[in-house]
Amino acid sequence: MKIMIFGAGGVGGYFGARLAAGGGDVTFIARGPHLDALRKHGLKLESPLGDLHLPEVSATDDVGEALGGGAGDTDVVMVCVKLWDIEAAGTALAPALSPEATVIPFENGVDAPQRLAAILGKDRVMGGSAHISARIAEPGVISHNGKLAKIFFGEMGSGKSMRGKAFAAACEAAGVAARLTSNIEHVTWEKFIFLVAFSGMTAMRRQPIGPLRDNPENWAMFLAAMGEAAALAEARGVTFREDPVQAWLPRMEAMPDSYQASMLEDLEHGRRLELPWLSGAVVRLGAETGMETPANSAIVEALTPFAEGA
Repeated sequence: MKIMIFGAGGVGGYFGARLAAGGGDVTFIARGPHLDALRKHGLKLESPLGDLHLPEVSATDDVGEALGGGAGDTDVVMVCVKLWDIEAAGTALAPALSPEATVIPFENGVDAPQRLAAILGKDRVMGGSAHISARIAEPGVISHNGKLAKIFFGEMGSGKSMRGKAFAAACEAAGVAARLTSNIEHVTWEKFIFLVAFSGMTAMRRQPIGPLRDNPENWAMFLAAMGEAAALAEARGVTFREDPVQAWLPRMEAMPDSYQASMLEDLEHGRRLELPWLSGAVVRLGAETGMETPANSAIVEALTPFAEGA
């Protein structure tokens, strides 16, 4: 299977490297010093699940060339950019994407598939969700924090398609933890419920999850932010067999004390934040449905001065 990784940061770099190491035909779309390092020295992973060095990888910043101008044979495009770059990614892909290619976004929010479908057409897009904490430690090097590393994907309707099964088989062959689901919307919202609190609270308090858990006031606000997102999901017709906040508790307790969201790193480095699509989305969508969201509103108020970066 031929796979394009559009965005070779923490998520794309990690899963792209594992797929390539497992025999996949992988091309990375990257830019700047990271692209230079990939071309000169290959890609390195530092991970509790096993370090990896691919001395040679296919990497470029030319999307059209990588896709063969629409005549190429790319099977799957994994879109792993920041949430503000979704439309730019779709626009770059549109003129060069072959009719047979499938695009799967693995962003943090809940609307990336719809935003891409508006540009590429809904039949070309599946939904995806990545569960991992990883970052670019330095150009050409991806650092994976913790042992969680799994992707979920599926059709935006229901059922399991042949293209989904083919990608799942490619992941299995490469040893990548992956699950094809018939309800990707549920999976995406389940992650979103945790992530709005995780990203917002670690960034607002400038602390990883360990100290947040140890502070009763901060932890109560963390859970309140999750609860608001869960209530929003249910108001929008997403149902859960059990309370999603309670379901997350054992997993959150098992997370390393040093576990932190990429938003905190972005804040510390003066980069743009995904705030409008995370806690900001809870506040915005909550207002549309008449819901009060005080915890997420406090997060948005505290972080808005930094949302556009330094």
